[in-house]
Formats: sequence, structure tokens, C-alpha cells
Amino acid sequence: MSEKKAPIIIGSDHAAYDLKEKIKAFLVQRDIDVEDVGTHGKDSVDYPDFGIKVASMVSAGKFERGILLCGTGIGMSMVANKFPYVRAALCTDLFSAIMSRRHNNSNILVMGGRVVGDVLAMEIVKAWLETPYDGGRHQRRLDKFDRIDTAISD
Repeated sequence: MSEKKAPIIIGSDHAAYDLKEKIKAFLVQRDIDVEDVGTHGKDSVDYPDFGIKVASMVSAGKFERGILLCGTGIGMSMVANKFPYVRAALCTDLFSAIMSRRHNNSNILVMGGRVVGDVLAMEIVKAWLETPYDGGRHQRRLDKFDRIDTAISD
């Protein structure tokens, strides 16, 4: 019997709706439960609404990891990183996705639906899911992140 994988929360705006749907199918195919917070179509929406939904859930510890998508990924990464304990990584290549996990223990993957093609996006998601955090010397750096988050919330 295979180990149950942690669920992923996912959200996108209209510009990355198609890519979100493909990533959802890819995750489900890998036996990963997906919580889709929208958008649920191609009508124009405001990306912060969906970034806030995903990042707030990861920040609160309700999901270990999330995926956010918009046209470029820039807006979603900016929104997500406003939340305490969120380490959102905008990735457009495999090396960045791997290193965001190994050294930064990223907990939200961000991609641009108008920047990254479907095949590369699936490879990025796969690498991001499968790469463990190295810990060690990198942990003291993440502890500094956590001190910032604690200072802000006080």
C-alpha cells in the first residue's frame, strides 16, 4: 500500500486557468488530493483574490504546500510572500524549482501560465514535489525568515 501524499491547495487567475486544470489532473494522476480555490473559468478576475486564498491556508498550516498561477507568476508571488511563514518561489526552470526546495524549503510554487509551457510546467511541478529540503546550514537562514514573521505579527 502506498503512503498517502499530503494534499495541495491550488489557485489561479483567468490567464493561467488552462494550466491550472492541467496541473490538477497531473496531481490527481499522482494520487495527490487537490483543493482548488479557483478561478473556475476564463472570465477576467483579480489574481490577489486567489493568491490570498492559497497563501492564507499555507500560512495558517492548513496545507503544507500550495501552487499559484497567473499570467507571469509575478503578481501571485508578490501576494503570497506577504503572508507569514510562506516561502513562495516563482519558478520558470527546473533548477530554480529544485533549489527553492533544497535550500529555501519553499512551500508555494508559483508559475506564469503565459511564461512556462505545459510540458515544462509539469516537470517543474514534479521536481518541486519530489525534492526534499536539505536543512542543515540552510535552516538558520529560514529561522531568520521566521523571526521577521514573528516580529510583524507582534
